[in-house]
Amino acid sequence: MIAIIDYGAGNLRSVYNALTKLGFAAQILSDPADLHRADRAILPGVGAFGACKDSLKKSGFIPAIHDFLQMGRPFLGICVGLQLLFSVSEEVFGNETAPVGLKLVPGKVRRFPATMGLKIPQIGWNSLRLVQPSPLWRGLPDGIYTYFVHSYYVEPEDDRDVLCTSDYGIDYCAGIQRGNLMGVQFHPEKSGQVGLTILKNFGEMSI
Repeated sequence: MIAIIDYGAGNLRSVYNALTKLGFAAQILSDPADLHRADRAILPGVGAFGACKDSLKKSGFIPAIHDFLQMGRPFLGICVGLQLLFSVSEEVFGNETAPVGLKLVPGKVRRFPATMGLKIPQIGWNSLRLVQPSPLWRGLPDGIYTYFVHSYYVEPEDDRDVLCTSDYGIDYCAGIQRGNLMGVQFHPEKSGQVGLTILKNFGEMSI
């Protein structure tokens, strides 16, 4: 079973629909106690980093996520779900201090520079440069296009964590992998056949 973590912030239904279309047994979970039953887990996310982190904390899922990862099972963060894996974010409002993430991947979440002269957020299709091999890319060539909606991007401290990059005024990290922990900035559930292939590869990943 592939668990889709429901912590009150995420595009759950489209991820669920994509997985079931592929023939996987998927379940939207709102009880952290059920996460251990899953073979794989997905952490989606839509909205502001701080609000998503607060919702995730209140949901009680954070300890369950740590336990799940220790079991060595595949885990995938999508969009803000990727960003939450990092140490800290620049996404602040008013007098808010920089919100802290799950600290599973050392690094920061940064905002696209306003000096790029490009519209922020980036919305639409963009190509990926596949930096390192991964089961996620099985059957896919370099230069594939995926769908993005974001104003912030992740910056890992260790280049070995970078799985793929994209270009939007700057060359930035668009996906990471650290063992069984993976994350992508784009939305595979909105990325047509390429996105379905990535989700299929995730669902078939050996555990």
